Amino acid sequence: MERISWNQYFMAQSHLLSYRSTCTRLTVGATIVRDKRIIAGGYNGSIAGGVHCIDEGCYVIDNHCVRTIHAEMNAILQCAKFGVPTENAEIYVTHFPCLQCCKAIIQAGIKTVYYAEDYKNHPHAIELFEQSGITVEQVPFNKEIFLTFAE
Repeated sequence: MERISWNQYFMAQSHLLSYRSTCTRLTVGATIVRDKRIIAGGYNGSIAGGVHCIDEGCYVIDNHCVRTIHAEMNAILQCAKFGVPTENAEIYVTHFPCLQCCKAIIQAGIKTVYYAEDYKNHPHAIELFEQSGITVEQVPFNKEIFLTFAE
C-alpha cells in the first residue's frame, strides 16, 4: 500500500473538517500543523451556542455571511483558548484565506499556508502574505483519497 503525502494527509483532514460546517454558502475546513502534528482544526460555523445558518439561513451583509466564524479563525482561536503556540506552524485550508483570515494567520506567526482551491483570492491578502514572508502554496486535493483508503 502506498502512503499519501503529508500535504494530502493534512489537506484531507481539512476537507473532513469542512463537513462540520454549518454555513450553507461555503463549507471550509482548516488544520493547523506544527512538526507534522495536528495542533488544531476548525470549520466555518456560528459562535458556540449560537444560531446556525443551516437552521435559520445565512445572515448576509455586503454579500458576506456575518453569522459565521471562518475555519482559519476557529482553528487559531482554538490554539489561543488552550494555550497552544502557533509560531512557525503551517495551516492547511480547503480554500484560499480571505483578507481577514490572512491577517490573523500572519499575526498568529503561521509561516506556511497550503490551500486546495482558489476562492476570491484577494490581491491585498496575496501582497500581505508576500510582505510577511509567508509561503503560500496551492495543494490541489484529490478527493479520491477518501474512497481509495476507505476500501
